[in-house]
Amino acid sequence: MRIAICGGTGFIGQALCKRWLRDGHDIIIVTRSKPEIPAVKQYGSLSYLTWDEMKSHPERFERLDALVNLAGSSLSQRWTQAGKKRILQSRQRTVSAVSDLMQRLEHKPPVILQASAMAIYGTSEFETFDEDSPATITDFPSEVVQQWEQAADSIPVDRLIKLRISVVLGNQGGALPKMLLPYKLGVGGNIGSGKQWLSWIHIDDIVELIDYCIRHEDISGAVNAASPHAVTNEEFGRSVSKVYHRPHWLPLPAFMLQAILGEMSLILLKGQRILPAKAQRHGFKFRYPEVTAALQQIKGI
Repeated sequence: MRIAICGGTGFIGQALCKRWLRDGHDIIIVTRSKPEIPAVKQYGSLSYLTWDEMKSHPERFERLDALVNLAGSSLSQRWTQAGKKRILQSRQRTVSAVSDLMQRLEHKPPVILQASAMAIYGTSEFETFDEDSPATITDFPSEVVQQWEQAADSIPVDRLIKLRISVVLGNQGGALPKMLLPYKLGVGGNIGSGKQWLSWIHIDDIVELIDYCIRHEDISGAVNAASPHAVTNEEFGRSVSKVYHRPHWLPLPAFMLQAILGEMSLILLKGQRILPAKAQRHGFKFRYPEVTAALQQIKGI
């Protein structure tokens, strides 16, 4: 296949690119600046284009088999007014760029997979959410994701997949290295009450899920990228303690986290229990459905 990955130099994009190159696919990565191409064993071809080149040379994207858009400014920054504006605009700009490209292509890809996030459901300690649950604006992240998806709906493509991504666990990036740090320092424990849900997915499983969604023509619309077994913050911490042999004992009170992070603290203090109903309904099998086994694989046990 010939596939373009927008934002392909990030945590998920790099893992996805390695997988598809091993499978022999031809990959175009769209990024802000071109890095040096690493010398890795691969069977497909890899090229880099900037966003400006995508705009000025749309012909290079003719006859793609798929386009994956993972681009967007991270939520992990202080939510000042300027920060919020930057987060919103970055997502809208990248989706707009993809939409503009599609309008200019003579031979459009049959499928686009657009990154989204689980925040679209709002937060709850008691509810369980699947793809049929309504979008709920309760805070800044849910507002961002709803606007993100509404922008994606305008992309002129026959099959659009909106991948609602949970916390992705892996060694090379994402949230896990930061989540492990307190435990490595010997001060791990519950964050806030510890009862808030953490929906998560192993990096290998999200790569497989993206590939699976693209290959299965009957999959479209919202798809939850989350393990079928969400855990509470306390359960996650005790799994980390077990796998990494570090103590789980020192709670971090909510007020202290709010003082450190401001409004962004709600990412850690509130959560959602997400089910991957659509993926399972279409036959997708998770390699790492349980968090302890996922952490063991990541550690290399």
